[in-house]
Amino acid sequence: MSTQVNQVRSRVPRVAGAAVERARLTLVPRARRPGTRVPFVVLVSLLLLGGIGGLLCFNTSMQQASFTATALESRAQSLNARRQGLQMQVDSLRDPQRVALEARRLGMVPAADPAFIRLGDGKVLGKAVPATGLDAVRLTPLPTRKPRDLRTRTVKVRAEVSAKKQAADGAAAAAPAGQTGTKKSHVR
Repeated sequence: MSTQVNQVRSRVPRVAGAAVERARLTLVPRARRPGTRVPFVVLVSLLLLGGIGGLLCFNTSMQQASFTATALESRAQSLNARRQGLQMQVDSLRDPQRVALEARRLGMVPAADPAFIRLGDGKVLGKAVPATGLDAVRLTPLPTRKPRDLRTRTVKVRAEVSAKKQAADGAAAAAPAGQTGTKKSHVR
């Protein structure tokens, strides 16, 4: 047994020596310095500031686009109203009765008996007669008259007061001054 104990004793220094050698060869992490977090904090801060600045620019451009769209919509509405007004004016100028009245004012009259030209051979069909003022047609209708039943009549009524009515009104006037209205007070 003593040989075994000697062997173990001789191995222990070898194993310990190998462990010490391995310990010398392994890397030991360096001690951290407090300044190593500064670049990370600066990077995160720059990213946050860049994001906020980008959002601010985006919001500003969206507001500007909104104002432009609102201005264009109001301009489109005003142009649409103007177009409708001009269309109404054109419609009133195209009214056949208005055109006929304007033609009459200028001295024009409608043709009573027109003549036609056949384009194939150039022959005149019908006899052209010059228009006169007697051929004119009434353009505006005559004013309508109301029936006799609907006409207003003025009726004059003479107010005569009889003595009995004056006596009845005097009794109503004798009522106390504090009472007003249409009911008469009855005195017994």
